[in-house]
Amino acid sequence: MRYVIYGAGAVGGTIGARLHDHGHEVVLIARGRHLEALRNSGLRLQRPESDELLDVAVAATPAEAGITAGDVVLLTMKSQDTDAALGALATSSPDDIPVVCAQNGVENERLALRRHARVYGMCVKLPATHLEPGVVQASGSPVSGILEVGRYPSGTDDVVDRMVLDLSASGFIARAHHDVMRLKYHKLLMNLANAVEAVCGRAERRGELSRRARQEGVAVLAATGIEVASDEEARQDAGLMTMEAVAGEPRSGGSTWQSLARGTGSTEVDYLNGEIVLLGRLCGIPTPVNELLRQEVHRLTREERPPGSIPAAELLAQL
Repeated sequence: MRYVIYGAGAVGGTIGARLHDHGHEVVLIARGRHLEALRNSGLRLQRPESDELLDVAVAATPAEAGITAGDVVLLTMKSQDTDAALGALATSSPDDIPVVCAQNGVENERLALRRHARVYGMCVKLPATHLEPGVVQASGSPVSGILEVGRYPSGTDDVVDRMVLDLSASGFIARAHHDVMRLKYHKLLMNLANAVEAVCGRAERRGELSRRARQEGVAVLAATGIEVASDEEARQDAGLMTMEAVAGEPRSGGSTWQSLARGTGSTEVDYLNGEIVLLGRLCGIPTPVNELLRQEVHRLTREERPPGSIPAAELLAQL
């Protein structure tokens, strides 16, 4: 089974590199300067214990990757890019190709199911950084990540079982899960702090703004009847993976922080904090913290300001 990693950034680059390093056939789909660097020099994967330059196959589009019925496609781009990516995938791949949403947020699976019958959710706990073309830093140790995968909306099958075996043998803890979206909604609550970190700095990730954003998230998920994995269930992985320094430096920041740092011009905030805002509007519950964070991430993006530009006290005063 060949793995097509569609979006070879921090998460996709780590998964693709580790699968490739353990003998699995992999092709990375990338774009821009990152694509150019991968073609010219290969993928540099830096981990706490190693620094490798890997010659992984790379393509610019799904059509160039030549996707066939024996492949499985992992979507690893940011959620704001999913719809366009799925459009390109649908015009150049078999209708029944397995599509795995290894992404933050909970909207990607619904988007994929509009075009593909075999859709899978993957809950990704994988601390990685991509700030430089051709380079991915994976901070997880002794494994690079904890990956839980299942059919969408529920269930498992032989594709899940095969992925779990391959990933487990490639430096990850991987598990099949019959109701993977429960885990992804819990991860959504955790990811609400990404905007706080991006706007106010890493020190505020566990501060008052993050607490209030999560409180709103818990309230709207309960009001809409969405099932969410418990904190106790999520804590079962405690101690299985830690974040270690790579190349002598600690991890700089999460996915939204990295988007601002790279100046990509977009972030996934509408599919994280914006998801809570949407659900709040649907059930009539105000979500002022998540809406303010959503607006402020967009402001920093629009004004091309670096992450951590706004003091948390300034936002708390507005609230």
